[in-house]
Formats: sequence, C-alpha cells, structure tokens
Amino acid sequence: MSGEDTAPAPRRRRERSAQESLGAIVLGFEVVVVFLGALVIFGLHTLSPAQALIGGGAVIVLMLIAVALLRYRVGYWIGWLVQLVVVASGFLVGMLFIVGAIFTAIWAYAMITGARLDRRGAEHRAGSTDPDPTHKENE
Repeated sequence: MSGEDTAPAPRRRRERSAQESLGAIVLGFEVVVVFLGALVIFGLHTLSPAQALIGGGAVIVLMLIAVALLRYRVGYWIGWLVQLVVVASGFLVGMLFIVGAIFTAIWAYAMITGARLDRRGAEHRAGSTDPDPTHKENE
C-alpha cells in the first residue's frame, strides 16, 4: 500500500436552468397554498371530507411530480395543468379563483423570465462578439 488516499472525487451536481429553479420555487410555495385550500374546502363542507382531502392530496402529489420532472419539458406542461386545476378550484370556493389567478401569473412570469435568463446564459457561454473584454455598456 502506498500512503495516499485514492478516494473518488465527489460527484458534480447537475446544473439547473433558471427556468427549472424558478418553476420549482413557485410550485414549492404553491404546495402550501393548495394544502391550505384543501383545508378550507374541507372546513366549509363544500365537498365531503374524503373528497376535499384526497383531492387536495392528489393535486399536491401532481405538483411534486411536476417539480421532479422540471428537467424535462413534460414537467412544465404538468405545471401548467396544475395551474389550471388550482384556478378551477374556484368553482368550489370563489376566493380560490383569485389565488389561482395569482399563482398562474407568478408561474407565467417565472417561465418567461427563466427562459429569458437561460437564453442570456447560453449566449454568454457561447462567447461574446465584443473583441474588447473590458468594454462596458454603461460607460
């Protein structure tokens, strides 16, 4: 034996896109709101307890699946489906239309802004067309 440790190098984490990160943040916060919304539906006796809690749980599971799949396009489509379901829950309790509209707007903003940031990052990694790396736009 030589006295050197030959421990394997730590595995490098996959780099997440801005759109993926922002989508996960929005859905993460929305999980809490959907849970509380299911409790409101349960408490107001809009649906039976089983329907309210199982339905809310199903939407939460769908949201967690979307978060896990955000590295693929299908994750974004599931995220949009979740937004539709949350808005549609307003038919059970009217105030949930407002909650659904707010989260749909946040989701749309996160998707648009994340895609823009990802495009800028890709352009930056591809290399600048400016031959002078010290050039600053605001000078």
